[in-house]
Amino acid sequence: MNQFKLKALALVVPCYFVAFATHAETLTLGASVIYAQSPYKGGQDRYLPIPVINYEGENFWFHSLQGGYYLWKDPQNQLSLTVLGSPQEYDPKDNDLGDMKALDKRRMTLMAGATYRHVADWGIVRTALLGDVLNNSNGMLWDLTYLYRFDFGALSLTPGIGAIWNSANQNRYYYGVSSHESTRTGIAEYHPDDSWSPYVEMNASYQITDSWNASLSGRYTRFDSEIKDSPMVNKEGQFTLWTGISYTF
Repeated sequence: MNQFKLKALALVVPCYFVAFATHAETLTLGASVIYAQSPYKGGQDRYLPIPVINYEGENFWFHSLQGGYYLWKDPQNQLSLTVLGSPQEYDPKDNDLGDMKALDKRRMTLMAGATYRHVADWGIVRTALLGDVLNNSNGMLWDLTYLYRFDFGALSLTPGIGAIWNSANQNRYYYGVSSHESTRTGIAEYHPDDSWSPYVEMNASYQITDSWNASLSGRYTRFDSEIKDSPMVNKEGQFTLWTGISYTF
């Protein structure tokens, strides 16, 4: 099952906030696949199948890899306490390069914090502030996005532009090289600071029937120099794609 494990998905996480809230209780089930380029030298691009299990209630909600409790919910504003499973990890056993294979493993973690969305005629503002609660990275990330939705009958397109802030701890865990790793592998020691990485995204949704829906979300993130300059990284940015089909009861 190694071909189905995703090793580098930190910059995919905010894509999970694409879904637009509904105000009646709904349950949506389906299937989806995420594709992500690996930012690491010798890393493999990955495909991750994820079941679509979306629930919208008056107080609680769940969207595949995240869930939360509404502190404030009306047609224009939604503020939630949120818990999110972050699939980002680095497993040296799956790397093709000898020196990279001797680095320490970076583990997946659980992020928790707050998310907020404001919907207006001029567009949508979406933001999330999350921190590691499993003491793996002890890091934080902040996502801030502006989107505008276009409706063409059954088809809707929502382009967006935004940026992700990673704390220094977040970057050092996933992209840094410690002194003992440097001594063991010969890779230069590296201790990044915090970073801002801008991105553009496009979200498409097609209502096949009243109950069936197909969706496609893509994003390109341009790495900040604190990430790009890591000796573990060999790309200027990362492209991710999430596609799926679902049924709403």
